[in-house]
Amino acid sequence: MRLAPLLLFVSVAARMAWSLLSANGMNLVDLHVYVDGSAALLQGDLYDFTYSEVTPDFPLPFTYPPFAALVFFPLHYLPFPVVGIGWQLATIAALYLLVRMSIELLHGTRTAWTRGLDHRWTSIALLWTVVGMWTEPVRTTLDYGQVNVFLALGAMVAVRSTRWWVAGGLVGFVAGIKLTPAVTGLYFVLRRRWKDAVFAAVAFGGTVALSYLLIGNEARTYFEHLLGDASRIGPVGSVWNQSLRGAISRVAGHDVGSGGVWLVGVAVAAALAWLAWRSLGRDDLLGTLVIVQLFGLLLSPISWSHHWVWLIPMSIWLVHGPLADRLGSKILAGAWLTSILVGVPWVLSFFQDSIWLISRPGLLAWLGAVDVIGTAAFFLWVIYAGRVSPRPAGRSPAPASRPDR
Repeated sequence: MRLAPLLLFVSVAARMAWSLLSANGMNLVDLHVYVDGSAALLQGDLYDFTYSEVTPDFPLPFTYPPFAALVFFPLHYLPFPVVGIGWQLATIAALYLLVRMSIELLHGTRTAWTRGLDHRWTSIALLWTVVGMWTEPVRTTLDYGQVNVFLALGAMVAVRSTRWWVAGGLVGFVAGIKLTPAVTGLYFVLRRRWKDAVFAAVAFGGTVALSYLLIGNEARTYFEHLLGDASRIGPVGSVWNQSLRGAISRVAGHDVGSGGVWLVGVAVAAALAWLAWRSLGRDDLLGTLVIVQLFGLLLSPISWSHHWVWLIPMSIWLVHGPLADRLGSKILAGAWLTSILVGVPWVLSFFQDSIWLISRPGLLAWLGAVDVIGTAAFFLWVIYAGRVSPRPAGRSPAPASRPDR
């Protein structure tokens, strides 16, 4: 515990040394798409832009809503190395805040920002940040210059706020940048925070309206033609896609699309998520948020491995939460941490001949469903533990000042 600050310093130094000294450390391909793509607004061809300097097999288009381009636009005025280094350091700082807030949601907080956590929990948060940096979701987020940790942090800040306009406004804002955080609205519904849920939809609508007002042609192109086109985002069948659709498609040997097989899978996932949530204690805010976010990752047609940063809060829940003393939680946490520290999709990527090929040997197909199977195991464990526990799973002592209604 005493070495936690030193370990974090060494980890950050190692990460930045890799970025600055290795041949590919500053590729940051997705950050290039954000920066260079948003600059394409000046020519009015945002959705015709592609970046292929280091990805010739798949020229990367700008796939986010037009509001994201407005948010990223100022970055193109800065030298890219400055943006790249600052982006990575800010991502690590955001990861620490995400971890810290996860612990606060779990155990309650006393006016979180003014009094903070005690020294022991601060050290634990630092250690989780060290671990989180080397997990595949965060490691690849740093490699690509992705935005995932910032979006997760925005959702975390939103659910902690007791002000409906702050909570809903933040969720609407981050959903305007990337659609996937919109699932956080389901958290508000489950917690019966109706004003927050409604204002999240209003705020998202505001990002859409602003996009039509400022860059109408791009907004029309996205919302009237490109929205819902998963193939434009990337190869559905690639092992990097850990969504339910990706996993089922690899097992089936072809893209199942949004047809009957996928709908059955979604129905099963929804039932498991619902039962898992019902098994939580009414004060288990982090457990509720994790279940909602994992369900969203399953539901999305494309959930790249770097989208799964919510596995860090989930692991914190397993290790420090209301079921932490149960053997099943220890086994599940160990399995998940092993998987994301090794990076199973990364290992399996060496065995796929092309990111565009879906069909593969059965063993590789099932191994490639690692995150989907792991999420199902998490839901089933919460359901089981909630049934056999002498008190509702997730019932935590009431915090001194609850960060939720």
